[in-house]
Amino acid sequence: MQKSNAIVITAGYLDSNSGKTAHGLIRGSDRFNILGIIDHKHPGKDAGEILDGKKRNIPVYGSIADFVKQSLVKAEYCVLGVATKGGVIPDSLRSMLHDALENNFHLVNGLHDYVSDHADLAALAAAKGLQLIDVRKPKKFKDLHFWSGRIAEVKCPKIAVLGTDCALGKRTTTRFLTEAMRKAGFKAEMIYTGQTGWMQGAKYGFIFDSTLNDFISGEMEHAIVQCWEEVKPDIVFIEGQSSLRNPSGPAGAEWIISAAANGVVLQHNPARKQYKDMEYYPAYLPDPKDEIELIRIYGAPTVALTINTAKMTEKDARDYARKYEKELGIPAILPLEDGVDKLIPIFKDMIEKSIAQV
Repeated sequence: MQKSNAIVITAGYLDSNSGKTAHGLIRGSDRFNILGIIDHKHPGKDAGEILDGKKRNIPVYGSIADFVKQSLVKAEYCVLGVATKGGVIPDSLRSMLHDALENNFHLVNGLHDYVSDHADLAALAAAKGLQLIDVRKPKKFKDLHFWSGRIAEVKCPKIAVLGTDCALGKRTTTRFLTEAMRKAGFKAEMIYTGQTGWMQGAKYGFIFDSTLNDFISGEMEHAIVQCWEEVKPDIVFIEGQSSLRNPSGPAGAEWIISAAANGVVLQHNPARKQYKDMEYYPAYLPDPKDEIELIRIYGAPTVALTINTAKMTEKDARDYARKYEKELGIPAILPLEDGVDKLIPIFKDMIEKSIAQV
């Protein structure tokens, strides 16, 4: 895949959970070469250092006009890199998207609120011959797949990366696992289930929360079967969404049952007690031990726990990791701080024990 040059709008949300689409693109993309981040709070800084302290040579600009004036390399695309509450494009962001079109950028939008539904933006794009790419637009009915049972034809291990809540870094961990196994000499593939996975260039997948409920299991199966038929991977990692018990959008059973997961990697943040943005509601994140038992009942073993360390000191996070390893009898690791190489032997063993590929 040849990368296209792009800028990413974060509009003051670069240093918050709402900027998670941008965070994924800063950490890596096979679809876009990110030339800059547009965020008025951090002009002149390196986006990677703001994200996690790691310099990535992606400068932050205060405005689109600043990028156009200062960058020595031109960009073709402007990506909306924030996840707003309810997926709505507020007026402040719409104004920036208008500026992007005026400066001849194609727009890439991952929100539920489609750019193409805004008459002023659609008219301006049409007048300038620019693309409006709404990643979350659902497939046409004729292109959807119903679950068929063909998942049984896939002979490689399928690992679901689930979490105890949404916005915990499941996609990032999925990508880390895929990259680690590739570096270890295995043919690994990631199945994306969200808009950022597509933006990062994952080849196989679907947008979970834009798919008609009757076809979620089928689209999941189709993506994995297509991946198996076309590239015969040694192992597949499936990006999770939300969590099994999140009241605002429970998800996870399809990953275990419809995708016939052979194992689960569970992501958890010990510092988070209630579900994201639901502190008003009396529902609390489960202890990993309880979630692992629920996952077992659904039909898959949990092979590792990965820890999101947000709002924790590194010492506290490592203390939790040691505690969980002892209690659960499985590896508990910090993906952002330490990587995921410690888990390679687990998946190597699963590959070697899987049915030989034909």
